[in-house]
Amino acid sequence: MTGRDSAKAHSTRARILEAARRELTRDPDCSLGDIAGAAGVARRTIYGHFTGRAALVHGLAAEAGEAVRRVSAAAWTPTPDAVTALARFVLTLWPVGDRYRTLIGLTHHDLGPDAVDALLSPARETVTKILAHGQQQGVFHTVVPPGPLSRALEAQLLALLESVNSGLWNDDGTAATTAALIAAGVGRDSAAATVHGLRPSR
Repeated sequence: MTGRDSAKAHSTRARILEAARRELTRDPDCSLGDIAGAAGVARRTIYGHFTGRAALVHGLAAEAGEAVRRVSAAAWTPTPDAVTALARFVLTLWPVGDRYRTLIGLTHHDLGPDAVDALLSPARETVTKILAHGQQQGVFHTVVPPGPLSRALEAQLLALLESVNSGLWNDDGTAATTAALIAAGVGRDSAAATVHGLRPSR
């Protein structure tokens, strides 16, 4: 395959994944034919890149996982203000979760718990470090250890993303981040002020 052919194949694959993300968000039960139409390719072209629906969903998960890894790698730096660190991380991660929130509904059917666990692992590890740092500072409660508390915050944020996905709620991450801080033990007013400070234009 020449460099030009390789670039074309990569572009086509990216277009199929983007169409799949849009169509699955619109209708989790959409067909490969629907996705092919949205991508502007023949159905057989999809099979040239993915063996079927499950492989396509795994491709989306890999794309989401890479985005989560990038955000997580950039987020963790020791800081004297763990509250701000947690707020900044959740605000930065929320658009990634929002972009790929359709994967939440496809978790058990197409991905399975192990794949989702691997996808979220980098973010979970980063939050655990921030929580441990904040507990040492005395700014987060210590009723629950950092690891389990990270899991609890993860479940809360996933539930909120699912509410967005089902049309029950709409949020740009501001309320979700405030709720995460409160769940970690930050007072309501302080949590709101911290998030507001990171969104000065609001």
